[in-house]
Amino acid sequence: MITLVDEDYPIVLKTIKDAPLVLYALGDTGLLNKFPLLSVIGTRNPSQDALSKMEKFVVPLVRKNWVIVSGMATGIDSMAHQQALKYNGHTIAVLGGGFHHIYPKHNILLFKQICESGLVLSEYPPDLPPQRYHFPERNRIISGLSFGTLVIEATERSGTLITVDQALDQGREVYAVPGNPLRLQSIGCHKMIQDGAKLVQEPEDIMEDWERMELNYKSLGLG
Repeated sequence: MITLVDEDYPIVLKTIKDAPLVLYALGDTGLLNKFPLLSVIGTRNPSQDALSKMEKFVVPLVRKNWVIVSGMATGIDSMAHQQALKYNGHTIAVLGGGFHHIYPKHNILLFKQICESGLVLSEYPPDLPPQRYHFPERNRIISGLSFGTLVIEATERSGTLITVDQALDQGREVYAVPGNPLRLQSIGCHKMIQDGAKLVQEPEDIMEDWERMELNYKSLGLG
């Protein structure tokens, strides 16, 4: 357990208006104050292009020791964690329920792998099963831990948009990967770009932003 008043509570999470009072953690809690952290999110029903997008935009960051944060949901979230693990990188999963009730159940192996070489977080006690409203709540932690949020794919009404709204409300950066306009999984990203999210064509587009922000984070004693 890590409480809001503990020294190892992540400093960046204290800056959001509804910071969780308690975090339950399994794994390497040192990742909470390692930077840069980037949340990588998207649809639960990715297109056949999703893995290629992940390899183009996420893997180069993993190789540069960036910490990938996501929600261990089916689809893009799981892919983000898996790519981080595959390339011996760092990843943090934020769950919508307690550790004794892993959801979805087919991600139990992924959960164990992240516990061993990354970090799993939840604001819910271990015995509390996930509820529908938990997932929108946990999204503020995913975005709050990170300096920015990268959306790989999203449909027009994707739950991903909740995390994007949280990120914007927290003053975090939002990045969106464009895609085939004929695919439903691209519509949400294109709408985000129209609304002001940064269109990402190369991983360097995100790296350059971090380089500009790095001094601000270091002034907080981070990194």
